[in-house]
Amino acid sequence: MASVFGISELRSKLEDWRSSRRNQDSDDPETAPEITEVEKKVFELIDSGNTDHDLSVLLENLVIPKLIADRDNPGNRLDARGLSEIIGTPRKRPITEEDVAQFTKLSVEGDARSLLDFVDHCLATGSSVETIYVELLAPTARRLGVFWEEDSRDFVDVTMGLWRIQEILRELTLRIPPASGPGHGQRSALFSTMPGEQHSFGALMVAECFQRAGWDTEVLMEPSQSELTGKFANCHYDLIGLTVSCDCPTGTLSGLVKAIRSVSTNPEIRIMIGGRVINEQPDLVEKCGADGTAVDAQGAVALADSLVPLKIDTFENLA
Repeated sequence: MASVFGISELRSKLEDWRSSRRNQDSDDPETAPEITEVEKKVFELIDSGNTDHDLSVLLENLVIPKLIADRDNPGNRLDARGLSEIIGTPRKRPITEEDVAQFTKLSVEGDARSLLDFVDHCLATGSSVETIYVELLAPTARRLGVFWEEDSRDFVDVTMGLWRIQEILRELTLRIPPASGPGHGQRSALFSTMPGEQHSFGALMVAECFQRAGWDTEVLMEPSQSELTGKFANCHYDLIGLTVSCDCPTGTLSGLVKAIRSVSTNPEIRIMIGGRVINEQPDLVEKCGADGTAVDAQGAVALADSLVPLKIDTFENLA
């Protein structure tokens, strides 16, 4: 769960949910929704006085059972051979805003089977895996993020929705691995959220797109600044991609960029930044000393390929 929202934010949301649920019962007992056995157990454990139980109780009693129910249903998995057979069919139609809206609704109200059926249909009508990442999963995650920030949907449902689309990302990666080609794994990239930020789905998805494009990738989720910069002092990377989802002072971003360059074992490391904040303020790229940005994952791969070109001569000499 920490990889999706962060421990502290989940605990805060749990407190909000508990207060809201109790207020519903006290405002009008006759119309208030009936408290389920699971909720009774949650309240009993929390009311025991040990607030350290809050997060584990939520996960154990509300989130994990739903995930297990999805996983244990044999119908909730696409056939691997079936997926492979429909890749590369002619594109019949694009993924639309209506598709994203429907997929978002399914992610919080449906189950894994419905999401996988939806993805299966997209593949069958010619969408590539990368297209599904960029045009379906990414905008769905953004919509769920808005639900989370505005409290417009139950936070347990939003958590489940994000967890499910992260499972879709994982399933696609396992079932349809990237094709190997010349230079595969020659270049390395680290992707991370900004220190202190808790929304990491974007970094995971971009890393998958880079992996499919032949990069060797690694992802850091919720790192401290010392953990992030420490990676560059101990490992060689050709590129880092930072996602900036929350507003932060220009000086903070500039300081991080300078710190990465100063400790990196690769003096020619390239630094790309992206995410909501950068899309809204593209001038931050130059102000903070980064090497570039892109509005989506596919654009980021194209830019990275130009910033860190393959060493073609190496393969010509081996021929």
